[in-house]
Amino acid sequence: MRLNKLPLLLLSMVLVLVLASCGGGNGNSGKTNTAKATDKPTAEATNAAAETTAPSDGAPDHSKPLKLTVFSTTANYAGPQTGWFAKLIKDKFNIELEIVASNLTGGDTKISAMMASGDLGDIIIFGDDKNHYPNAIKGNLLLDWTKDGLLDKYAPDIAKQFPKAIEKAKVAFGGGSAVYGMGNSVATNPSGPSEGKDMTWGPDLRWDLYQQIGAPEISKIEDYLPVLKKMQELEPKNELGKKTYAFSLWSDWDGNYKMTLAKQFANMMGYDEIPDTALYVKADEEKYYDFLSDDSWYMKSLKLYFEANQMGLLDPDSLTQKFDDVVAKYKDGRLLFSWFPWLGAANYNTPERTAEGKGFALVPFKDELMYSTGFNVYGGNGIISIGAKAKDPARIMEFINWMYTPEGAMISAGSGTAVPNGPKGLTWDIDSSGKPVVTDFGWKAYADQQNTKVPDEYGGGDYYYGSNQMNFSFVVPAMVNPQTSEPYDHNLWKTSLERNPSKLDSDWRAKMGVLTAKEYFEKNNLLAVAPQGFTGKEPLTMDKTLEQNKQIGTVIQQISWKMVFAKNQAEFDKLNKEMHDKVNGLGYADVMDFSVKKAQELFEARKSVK
Repeated sequence: MRLNKLPLLLLSMVLVLVLASCGGGNGNSGKTNTAKATDKPTAEATNAAAETTAPSDGAPDHSKPLKLTVFSTTANYAGPQTGWFAKLIKDKFNIELEIVASNLTGGDTKISAMMASGDLGDIIIFGDDKNHYPNAIKGNLLLDWTKDGLLDKYAPDIAKQFPKAIEKAKVAFGGGSAVYGMGNSVATNPSGPSEGKDMTWGPDLRWDLYQQIGAPEISKIEDYLPVLKKMQELEPKNELGKKTYAFSLWSDWDGNYKMTLAKQFANMMGYDEIPDTALYVKADEEKYYDFLSDDSWYMKSLKLYFEANQMGLLDPDSLTQKFDDVVAKYKDGRLLFSWFPWLGAANYNTPERTAEGKGFALVPFKDELMYSTGFNVYGGNGIISIGAKAKDPARIMEFINWMYTPEGAMISAGSGTAVPNGPKGLTWDIDSSGKPVVTDFGWKAYADQQNTKVPDEYGGGDYYYGSNQMNFSFVVPAMVNPQTSEPYDHNLWKTSLERNPSKLDSDWRAKMGVLTAKEYFEKNNLLAVAPQGFTGKEPLTMDKTLEQNKQIGTVIQQISWKMVFAKNQAEFDKLNKEMHDKVNGLGYADVMDFSVKKAQELFEARKSVK
């Protein structure tokens, strides 16, 4: 509307209406919310706010439902978003999500098919920024967020709070001006370990059984096998009479040239992989090694699993099962070891079990040096983008922006690898002193997600599947929320740490002399923190011919599984030689050349934050 052509009186009336609508808006403009922290808006009030949003106030019109397709390369669920997160975004934005997960529908084949169709959907989640993301940009499949001022108009919080992440997007992938996506796990903190109460890796054991066998000291990783065997002998079957195992593997996460579950012990030695390379790199030093070399923890892990299988410690279902099958086995008490705190403890440690002293907890080894990811002001390698053919980009941009705000982050904190905080007023709230506190229902939901039913007024269903199924971490949960002066992660809230501990927690804390696993590694100077920087240049990309040579990864993955389940040492050694001979014949040396260049690039990037 061209206001300069209106009569003066009419102009005044319009301005009054505009100001009124801005004053009652839906909270998405970035303005401070003047409501009391303890106020709990009802679903009806939230709906009313969405329905009365007037286009004339500059905000998108929410009056019509917007159904969005989310194509995620990291999601472990496919189908409509349901439950509490669906209810929340429906009330706030009148948005509905349909998740398309390439992990469950063909992997790279599904991604290639989507790209060939010319339409990746409305929102796209890339697990990393190395291959599919730049290819999607080149194929004109992604929307430039700077087009028509989309970023500035509808994502003011992203633009203001995370300028370094926008800078990286422009320089690395946008020719210096365009923005085709936003990095995951972004932070405002410049340095330090970014993990929460627990580290990303363990190792975690069934603490109760470990104590019952005398809690023997574990000097090195190989020492876990005899310890786990004694634990298995102590509890050979679960409560339902099913056999227990130390390790239960799954293959649906395999990628980046390898069997994924053969890399975790490297992380416990201060190393991590560079995506799309064959190198493990030290977190805090300019050191790396070829993961197929004899002294790498990839090869040592294959040997460890082989020996575990010979001892009856490896679940024979590992060859055919999927991740969800393993989750169910942790839940049923059939497993004794976990690489990740968010896997074992999150699924086994119910309130009833921890009250009896049962559950998974950190059991470190003497030589452990935990790899720690530092805060990243540039954002991680995971990317969230908008499709070039997306419906109503303004509303999508507004929604993505909200996920990076304190309000959105408080709800989704933990998404990706940990239990998200969930809806305010249900799982957590703000106490009279203005501090966040977990509710009784919240503790129940966090401890047993799949068996905790959410009230209908919050979306119904169970808590687990009601979580944001895009599987994307927007901000680092350990980052401090400026509105509460506490981290977003509910595990790090003062009220959570001071809460009456269970018998399991009390016993673990007394014996370890700390409150949390992270504190243990910090106190004992056992952290190797990796600086998260940016070279200020476009990243090195793999040559097309090399990129398309998928045979190397296929050979490594297939033979790795065969080695783990080899009949004897002679067959293990034969398969090992076969794997090396085959990949060398397929051009593994070229992969290594590119990998070393990526390591040098990484070292250069780290210097930008030192």
